[in-house]
Amino acid sequence: MAAAERMVVIGGDATGMSAAAQARRLKGPGELEIVAFERGRFSSYSACGIPYWVGGQVAERDSLVARSPEEHRSRGIDLRMRTEAVELDVAGQRVRVREQEGAERWVGYDQLVLATGAVPVRPPLPGIDAEGVYGVQTLDDGQRLLDALEGRVESGGDSPRRAVVVGAGYIGVEMAEAFVRRGYQVTVLEKAEQPMSTLDPDMGKLVHEAMCSMDIETVLGAAVTEVRTDERGRACAVATQDAEYPADVVVLGLGVRPATEPAREAGLPLGESGGLLTDLAMRVRGQENIWAGGDCVEVLNLVSGRAQHVPLGTHANKHGQVIGANIGGGYATFPGVVGTAVSKVCDLEIARTGLLEAQAAAVGLRFTSVVIESTTRAGYYPGTRPIHVKMLAELRSGRLLGVQIVGRENAGKRVDIAAVALHAGMTVEQMTSLDLGYAPPFSPVWDPVLVAARKAAAAVRES
Repeated sequence: MAAAERMVVIGGDATGMSAAAQARRLKGPGELEIVAFERGRFSSYSACGIPYWVGGQVAERDSLVARSPEEHRSRGIDLRMRTEAVELDVAGQRVRVREQEGAERWVGYDQLVLATGAVPVRPPLPGIDAEGVYGVQTLDDGQRLLDALEGRVESGGDSPRRAVVVGAGYIGVEMAEAFVRRGYQVTVLEKAEQPMSTLDPDMGKLVHEAMCSMDIETVLGAAVTEVRTDERGRACAVATQDAEYPADVVVLGLGVRPATEPAREAGLPLGESGGLLTDLAMRVRGQENIWAGGDCVEVLNLVSGRAQHVPLGTHANKHGQVIGANIGGGYATFPGVVGTAVSKVCDLEIARTGLLEAQAAAVGLRFTSVVIESTTRAGYYPGTRPIHVKMLAELRSGRLLGVQIVGRENAGKRVDIAAVALHAGMTVEQMTSLDLGYAPPFSPVWDPVLVAARKAAAAVRES
């Protein structure tokens, strides 16, 4: 009987364990041995849920864990925790791993899956590693932050409560909400001239105005120069070139970059962002038996035609399914993304899909853009809230290029209408005929996305 093929997975979260589980469904232990290495203490968890756990909407840490290491092992996946891959030998088809105690050894593979994720951006500033400065990338990060917050309350140090969040992207605004919910005075420092740089400036301005109205001090054009510490070496303030902001806790929300150092050193192909480059089957370019997915790869943007780094759990799980199907003997592909994302800060919902104006211009597209203001329900129905929709359309063809939404309750998920239209390659004129659900509790007669499509279609005709 032939020896089982060995599949080695580096990374025990969304992509890695989805790939392992899918491959195991297609091939039994006698055909495929699956060994997975995870450097942390948790597997298959939702990092996206950490701000809501910190803010108290999610009560228990384990609610964020979809499948524990023990559950993976019971399904025939040899998952080894607290073990980090430190070197790849592509020619020799082996990986050098380091266990928690420091012991190292080489592990051979027939199929290798790189699901190493991303690491938070942490600029080399004075005081950045001081006690009281936290990231929120992993469950361990979230636990350390919560332990510190709860320890402060237990020790009686609960007044004043001042949190400084560095960065006003998705994580930054979500962590601002978490601290508001915990009763903190919150300051958000953003070096750009708007929060949410994933929006155009006019839409980002709406987010800024809303955050200020929530008593979240949001300082723009504020590049951090130092985290200042007290006599105990603990963070006590964050300094910019122009001011100093007192802090009992500092959280970094400066985004992430692909974690690809061993892959880089092994000579595997990387894109402009540092993410691994793959084909549609999620096979690393130029390799027959090395696969990659999740936050460590670049993916094709179907609207711009360019590769980009999009670190989202939705894509990571899909990548894993594709990789597992291909290793398991089937065939699957991941065609690309349109750049859909949604977030919130308190009751303000923020969403986008497709291209921003700057992105469209960068790839040479000629376009028009429109902004409309509407309501989330029929104007006369109780609880209706404002919503702003911005839409970009290509000149002459009228092809939809992008949509941004900023509004109150029931605004954000409307972006899915535009995401489907982008995948389908629809024009804004075609969108005006979409048969969307209507009833006064859910929408005006003309849904706000369709109002924007009508205005965009008119702008294309007039151009």
